[in-house]
Amino acid sequence: MNTFYFLTLNGLTMAALLFIMASGLTLAFGLMRVVNLAHGAFYLLGGYVGVQVIDKTGSLALGILTGGGIALVGGLLMERFLLQRVRGLDLSEALLTIAVGLVIADALLVVYGGKPVSLPLPRELRAPVDLGVMMYPFFRVLIMAFAVMLGIALWLVMTYTRIGAAIRAGVDDRETAMAQGINVSRLFGGVFAVASFLAGVAGVIGTSYMSLNQGLDVRVLMLSLVVIIIGGMGSLKGAAIGALITGMVSSFATGYLPQFALFFLFLPMTLILVFRPQGLYGRAA
Repeated sequence: MNTFYFLTLNGLTMAALLFIMASGLTLAFGLMRVVNLAHGAFYLLGGYVGVQVIDKTGSLALGILTGGGIALVGGLLMERFLLQRVRGLDLSEALLTIAVGLVIADALLVVYGGKPVSLPLPRELRAPVDLGVMMYPFFRVLIMAFAVMLGIALWLVMTYTRIGAAIRAGVDDRETAMAQGINVSRLFGGVFAVASFLAGVAGVIGTSYMSLNQGLDVRVLMLSLVVIIIGGMGSLKGAAIGALITGMVSSFATGYLPQFALFFLFLPMTLILVFRPQGLYGRAA
């Protein structure tokens, strides 16, 4: 039972990280119809920069904000100066984001080398806490709590604010939203910047669960896309459910049947694509 509880908590931690990554990505994807294949590179960028700041200053909050901020700037520059030039050209957009991701990953390899990097947490955050069923690292519990608070905050913004209404209108029908006077270009930039910021934040706090290394950007991008496909494009609820399914399947498959981990990871996505291509909470085209 200890193994079961441990894998369950690990699955919830992974689900929390995936939701932080995928929540912004799914809104940008749903609004802009752009598959940002550089999203994993922004995770890596935020992680490396944030961990370095924490190592130099000893401030976890400053490291998280710096990691998220550098990813935000990178995402905003890419959207403003690159993606706008190929808007509407699906193949060009995909190739452009792949190229940007490769450039960022290679630049990080040159600057930081290929050695794995872990988050230098203070002792009080590394200490285990009693959850009733077993002891579990306190910082991982904080990651789960942060993901829940982020989900609530995004839901409130999307449901009760004018910005949220504009985003929902853009996701549902961009042409009508533009006809109603919504500045879609500015909206694109803002959502894309927030998505990149969340990727950078996830890169910093996720380093306590998965050490940073070259190739991790591809893995987290793949998992984020699985989450979006399962949950549905543009749906926060779908991102939460998709992250929960993906995180739990990944944890238990790796723990019990590691040789079939990838098979079980992609199985839910395959079934969704066959029986409900728009995702659990997505809308049919």
